[in-house]
Amino acid sequence: MIFDCDGVLIDSEPIGVEVDKVALAALGLPMGEQEIVERFVGLSHRAKTAALEQLLGRSLPADWWEEYRPLHTRLTEERLAPVEGITAVLAQLGLPDCVASNSSHRWLRRGLGLTGLYERFAGRIFSGAEDVARGKPAPDLFLHAARTLGADPARCVVIEDSPHGLAAANAAGIPAFAYTGGVNPATRLTGPGRVLFDDMRKLPELLAAHPGPAAA
Repeated sequence: MIFDCDGVLIDSEPIGVEVDKVALAALGLPMGEQEIVERFVGLSHRAKTAALEQLLGRSLPADWWEEYRPLHTRLTEERLAPVEGITAVLAQLGLPDCVASNSSHRWLRRGLGLTGLYERFAGRIFSGAEDVARGKPAPDLFLHAARTLGADPARCVVIEDSPHGLAAANAAGIPAFAYTGGVNPATRLTGPGRVLFDDMRKLPELLAAHPGPAAA
């Protein structure tokens, strides 16, 4: 099993959207929460910066987001929690697993650490921002995770919550389970070869019904 992190394991996306709203307004690109979700949720920082530069028609300094890190840190410390139901589900599942996220290793250590999940996945955490040339929606990250752990991608499943992650799973030829209980509605996550579900507690039953065993 290959888990995304933000929005699948940890409930970090509402915090990120709130900080992005402040940052984009300061950059001269005021956006509502839904537009931010549609444009940026699921992208790596590198891809988001490129998208912003295209919208702005100018380059951004490499450290443009650092001004907003204190706000993100404060909100994270106040609010970050595991996605509802995921802790019990992880304790119940008996399949090999890993994390493959577009986030940086710095954030993955912090976010998973604050929610008590880091040790659960330590040594099996992959970053689309740092470990591969192309993050999601390219298939590279999922294929890298499977290859590193010695798993056949065709025998894996991906647990995702964003169109970018689901597109990456499709491109990698890996069946995907799309969690619709986060910031992305089901209408944005539908597609061929995807199982949609709105409650993490349903995941073990859905996996048991999947025709192929998950090997990573």
